[in-house]
Amino acid sequence: MADQLWRREALAPYATLPWQSRGRLHDEPAAASRSPFQRDRDRIIHSTAFRRLKHKTQVFVYHEGDHYRTRLTHSLEVAQIARTICRTLRLDEDLGEAVALAHDLGHTPFGHAGEEALHAAMKPFGGFDHNAQTLRILTKLEERYAEFNGLNLTWETLEGAVKHNGPLLEDGRTLDDLPAAIVEYSRDHDLELAGHAGPEAQVAALSDDIAYNNHDIDDGLRAGLFGIADLAALPLVGEMFTLVAAKYPGIDQARLIHEAVRRVINAMIEDLLAETQRRLIAAAPKSVAEIRALGRPVVGFSERMAETDRTVKQFLYGRMYEHWHLNRSHSKARRVVMDLFGLLFAEPNCLPPPWRERAEAAERANRARIVADYIAGMTDRYAMDEHRRLFDLYN
Repeated sequence: MADQLWRREALAPYATLPWQSRGRLHDEPAAASRSPFQRDRDRIIHSTAFRRLKHKTQVFVYHEGDHYRTRLTHSLEVAQIARTICRTLRLDEDLGEAVALAHDLGHTPFGHAGEEALHAAMKPFGGFDHNAQTLRILTKLEERYAEFNGLNLTWETLEGAVKHNGPLLEDGRTLDDLPAAIVEYSRDHDLELAGHAGPEAQVAALSDDIAYNNHDIDDGLRAGLFGIADLAALPLVGEMFTLVAAKYPGIDQARLIHEAVRRVINAMIEDLLAETQRRLIAAAPKSVAEIRALGRPVVGFSERMAETDRTVKQFLYGRMYEHWHLNRSHSKARRVVMDLFGLLFAEPNCLPPPWRERAEAAERANRARIVADYIAGMTDRYAMDEHRRLFDLYN
């Protein structure tokens, strides 16, 4: 009781208040010692899909090195940043953490290269979208509970997972433009697709940007895709490397990189906090409903930091994501995914049970979605092993 009283006093009136949650699609008794959002976070962490992130590509395929980020370590880093920001803004940390931990569950093996290949294969059947796949995992594909499929998370966590990057129905988009999985679920549990998500989900989205920009710089330097000298002209990043080198003459490169990157992360967080607090003062919201009704994000970077963020992304795209070494790896990854989809769709009897039974009983479009679910759930190494098993004539 004392802990719950402390939580009530700690949260701002514009936070997503757990005792005012809109609940779950399937009613469940409240937990005695955990808030609804704490339970959501715990269910995500204990899910099979979350464990699989350990061997799913962030940028580098798992066998390229033990110290590069994976989807799992990236998700943990995003969650840590989101908790810090939520706590400072007096938002619900557990909800921010839950959205951060869930946001990448729907990614295929081999990162964006795998998703591109699976989307191309699924084009005749509605395509593939990792955000929609996250919702399928959370509401359908995780089969752990006796009374329902999925994790039966709260409305707020599901809304945040689907809309953390903003409204889905804007700029002329209609329901016909959205993945079927999102439309179908929202009919039963309206996620208000035309509106902005609550502030905790907005925090999770920008925490994602902060994490992957900075940690991709770290991983890119480690991989030798670019050097420290190449960062000199980047706003903020170059400044921090120069500052650390001047403060610690002769510092070894590994320490220089870490000291500079952590300063960049801190600077981005501090900017976000200052800009968000400025927006909160201007809007003076008295509830989370008023934040949703603003029609614009309340969490954000200053104009200067937003431009820095775009510049860093452009640098990473040109010097890292499109590097010839990664392009070769991505090319192989796309072939693995396309090969797997083509064979398993044509010959569903090659699927393991119970996937085989479901696919053989389904008409073409549903069979394609079942095969896509199977492939999307694979880790990098399982996809490569499965490809060897199916295509190596001597295996």
